[in-house]
Amino acid sequence: MSEPTAAPASAGKPRSLWQDTWDILKHRKIFWISFALLIMFLVMAAFPSLFTSKSPEYATLAKSMEPPSSDAWFGYDLQGRDVFARTIYGARTSIIVGVLATVGTVLLGGVVGVIAAYRGRWLDSLLSRIGEIFLGVPYVLGAIIILGSVAPVQSNPGKTMIMTVVIVVLAVLGWPVLARIARSAVIQAKHQDYVQAARALGAGPFRIVFKHLLPNSLAPILVYATITVGSYIGAEATLSLLGIGLRTPVISWGIAIADHTRYIRTGAHAMLFPAAFLSLCVLTFVMLGEAVRDALDPKLR
Repeated sequence: MSEPTAAPASAGKPRSLWQDTWDILKHRKIFWISFALLIMFLVMAAFPSLFTSKSPEYATLAKSMEPPSSDAWFGYDLQGRDVFARTIYGARTSIIVGVLATVGTVLLGGVVGVIAAYRGRWLDSLLSRIGEIFLGVPYVLGAIIILGSVAPVQSNPGKTMIMTVVIVVLAVLGWPVLARIARSAVIQAKHQDYVQAARALGAGPFRIVFKHLLPNSLAPILVYATITVGSYIGAEATLSLLGIGLRTPVISWGIAIADHTRYIRTGAHAMLFPAAFLSLCVLTFVMLGEAVRDALDPKLR
């Protein structure tokens, strides 16, 4: 009598979307380049003293607008402050504004989008119309109106207050787009079989939303949020350039550019170096977001 054959090996555990995404990302050069640049900017923002020992506030008027040299790699600005030190320390403010404004946008837009998609009917229509009202306001014009009316409230606000106002304005004006993305993702997910099964088993609204809908709707939100960080860093610089965003005593790339636009012929270095770091940082988040998007989208694989 022949021996019984061995039972077939059991199938492995199905791979998740995030595991497949990581397998794709780790073979993408653009992901590793943007990730390396992101780490550099985060370390620069968290530990600026590792890059320079000079104070960004120390000024020597006798060195006003001196060009780059061995003593000051990026030269000196109009007030005689070291441009390299101010560029390094400016990373912290610009990144904090971009990240916190994005967090505010994700929270506000995500909550509105999930509620609109899950509840539907008249509430969906109401929230969608409110979002369209915000979308109808030009971004820069809305920021000028809000910041122009809020900023004069305190003639000498502190750094935290200045940054908080800009962060809130960016989040308030930017949430409708993410609300649409979240709404679309949740509508697509809530008609899946696993959601219907959870509802049939008696799962409540909170369990369905947090256990089933949100985890399966995070991909487009994550991609948009990553790109939005770079967009908000650029928006902060634009508002500062217009004179309604961040301002002294805050140190940021946008302020450095705004303070020296009139001196581009006599001291271009004071503006070009912060502008170069700003552009590279924005490009880093955009490249990272596009790499994640390509990995998450099966049609683009």
